[in-house]
Amino acid sequence: MKTYENLTTYNPGEIEGKWYSYWENQGYFHEEVDTNKEPFSIVLPPPNVTGMLHMGHALDNTLQDILIRFKRMQGYNVLWMPGTDHAGIATQIKVEEMLAKEEGKSRYDLGREKFVERVWEWKKEYGDTIVKQIRSLGASCDWSRERFTLDEGYYHAVREVFVKLYEKGLIYRGERIINWCPRCATALSDVEVEHEDEHGHLWHIKYPVKGEDNRFVVVATTRPETMFGDVAVAVNPDDDRYKDLIGKTLILPFVNREIPVIADDYVDASFGTGCVKITPAHDPNMNEGAGKFNGMTREEARKQVVAELKELGLLEKIDDHDHAVGHCSRCNTIIEPMVSKQWFVDMKPLAEPALKVVKDHEVEFVPERFTKTYVNWLENIRDWTISRQLWWGHRIPAWYCDDCGETIVSRDDITECPHCHGHVTQDPDVLDTWFSSGLWPFATMGWPEQTPELKQWYPTSVLVTGYDIIFFWVARMIFMALEFEHEIPFKHVFIHGLVRDSQGRKMSKSLGNGINPLEVIDQYGADALRFTLVTGNTPGNDMRFYMERVEANRNFANKIWNASKFVLMNLTNYDESFIPTADDLTLADQWIVQKYNETVQSVTSNLDKFELGEAASSVYDFIWNTYCDWYIELAKPRLYSESNERDRRTVQYLLVTILRHMLELLHPFMPFVTEHIWQHLPHEGDSIVVAKWPEALKFDDLEGAARQMEVMMDAIKGIRNMRAEMNVPLGKKAEVIVAPTDEALAQTVADHSDYFVTLAWAEKVTILGADDPKPENATVTVVNGMEVYLLLKDLIDGEKERERIAKEKIQMEKEISRLEGKLSNQGFLAKAPEAVVAKEKEKLEEYKQKQQALLEREAFLETL
Repeated sequence: MKTYENLTTYNPGEIEGKWYSYWENQGYFHEEVDTNKEPFSIVLPPPNVTGMLHMGHALDNTLQDILIRFKRMQGYNVLWMPGTDHAGIATQIKVEEMLAKEEGKSRYDLGREKFVERVWEWKKEYGDTIVKQIRSLGASCDWSRERFTLDEGYYHAVREVFVKLYEKGLIYRGERIINWCPRCATALSDVEVEHEDEHGHLWHIKYPVKGEDNRFVVVATTRPETMFGDVAVAVNPDDDRYKDLIGKTLILPFVNREIPVIADDYVDASFGTGCVKITPAHDPNMNEGAGKFNGMTREEARKQVVAELKELGLLEKIDDHDHAVGHCSRCNTIIEPMVSKQWFVDMKPLAEPALKVVKDHEVEFVPERFTKTYVNWLENIRDWTISRQLWWGHRIPAWYCDDCGETIVSRDDITECPHCHGHVTQDPDVLDTWFSSGLWPFATMGWPEQTPELKQWYPTSVLVTGYDIIFFWVARMIFMALEFEHEIPFKHVFIHGLVRDSQGRKMSKSLGNGINPLEVIDQYGADALRFTLVTGNTPGNDMRFYMERVEANRNFANKIWNASKFVLMNLTNYDESFIPTADDLTLADQWIVQKYNETVQSVTSNLDKFELGEAASSVYDFIWNTYCDWYIELAKPRLYSESNERDRRTVQYLLVTILRHMLELLHPFMPFVTEHIWQHLPHEGDSIVVAKWPEALKFDDLEGAARQMEVMMDAIKGIRNMRAEMNVPLGKKAEVIVAPTDEALAQTVADHSDYFVTLAWAEKVTILGADDPKPENATVTVVNGMEVYLLLKDLIDGEKERERIAKEKIQMEKEISRLEGKLSNQGFLAKAPEAVVAKEKEKLEEYKQKQQALLEREAFLETL
């Protein structure tokens, strides 16, 4: 007979690196196109090359890896396409900061070409860090197909999209009010602006009415320094205070420029003074139009303008005012609206089909409620500013002829004007990062070429992402895919929430509450971290992260490890060819098979519904409670008995088979520990990664037996609870008396009374008939189908128990007296925080309940 190597001590650090290298070297994460198999594909949301693995990445990647490993085991032709994003603004800022700190230089000192070379060098040195970290989490991506949003093939895809949209008239260049970030020195799209409520002021400025001495129109504004850009003042046409002023002109203070008073229904007559200044453009630095304030920053100008308005008597008053202020999502600088010549995408023609596929459920959000977020944004979308005043990124493929003034948009670089052969200059701007990442599902697979990968794995099966980038990324991928592939990019959008700290706060540098997933992995292992992230997660909802739960999940891995060690220790003379028949199964065997079959069904159906947390909980409960705490304990006497070899082989078969399949069910969630144990068990194949997904064990008529077994288990639990309540010493045996309600159950108890001996410390089991008297001086528990009595007279040393109760009563009385004194002290009640007082009251109530329980226990002892 074959012998099986046992496990040593569980050490996640030792096994995780070893098995990841093995999987990669064996090529388990890579599959060739196989049209005979059903495809399943996911594209990894590309992290920034500037990034470090944070808890959001860890959650996102864990959820994807669970789905990928599940489908791989189910036999699908699987692709998980990984890659990283060049992250224009974020990367450029990072390299500029490095240059300034290490060399005292700016990008302008290097020039564009040399600066971009330095960014590529930085990317090669640091940019792959996050990919290495994602590997440490166990992510089974096909790294042989890794992509980067600036690699050569991707570059051609981005150019093709830009040119085609331009040729259709959907990309245009023009002057419009845009969001300008003064710090990043670039335009931003609307979704890159985050609005935060800020405490500020409302300055009431008096604009003189031309030709009317001492008559003014008072305008309330949060930005007094922008007044130099005013072109009009608007009032509501129905506002009686200003009807006679409509059509007249005002004198703009400082610069003495005339501006008209106009009527507009949009003006809210009840807000401020009812007068709104119309300021279509202003620069973060005051320009020539600002007169003597020319060249000042907005902060300097505001201070000086307010001071001089006071001196001139043109500042009526200043009110406190809270209002939403737009900030750059990258650097948090306050955004300036500014008129600028930029490149835009005409969004309406692209938004309509993208709305339709979601409304028609061709693309489904999980949970469904996020459909509303998506629809609301697309229904109110404005044209998208896609040009950025940066050097790192996809340069806009547009050239301007210095001689004839033509604009030429081209797939290929040009050196002269095709119209007049004059000199051309390429547009200096680059494209918004989200423009290129919006092509991710199809550009990564080789588009615009119709590659075998594109034909097999597109559309992708599911996109896993956070709710915070539905606007930035999800919507853009959908409308880009419909425009260029004429097909949806994915069938499901599986939305998860944020990982928050244990107090429910967003993790951030400013709060200092961030938890580094790599440090968690070093301490507890990737399996424990992954299981914590998935079991704390429900689709679309934020989750709180507790280190205590990570420790508990490491203990769960240790529990499986120790249970497996027990099984491996008891495989002497194990016969791999032996398969029991239905007649070989005991009641406990039938029950464990039924519970296992139910778990397979539950885990599989929940994974299919994206209820990953529910799936993980199902397998956890089965392993910890059903298999380890119950079945192994029931199996021990049969393993140690040499009287019935067939029974021993039956229990060996079930212990091994169910353990192996449990590990396979758990593998998507905890890949490392499951692989390691699986390799030690009797198995077929080279790795659990490519093992077949478990199926139900085929034995008939299990449900009735499982129900009977559960009644027996309820009875055993009831006995355990009674013993605990009565402080019966562990291991002290007692007579158990049961009164079943029907003959079938009575027969089950009679046939399996050894279960009470093994699991409930029963000395003997007596079954009462329907007319037999019920025992006195016994405690009782009622379960579905029977009453269970525990005779206590011989279990408890009455004298010792009375002494223990007397001591506890004295202690309780002291605590109650102390708390009552504290809570009647007016000084304490006046000074202590409300929460502290409430806690003390709670303690007092708890001690009173304990006191009452001791009195009841004392009275019960008198009846024995």
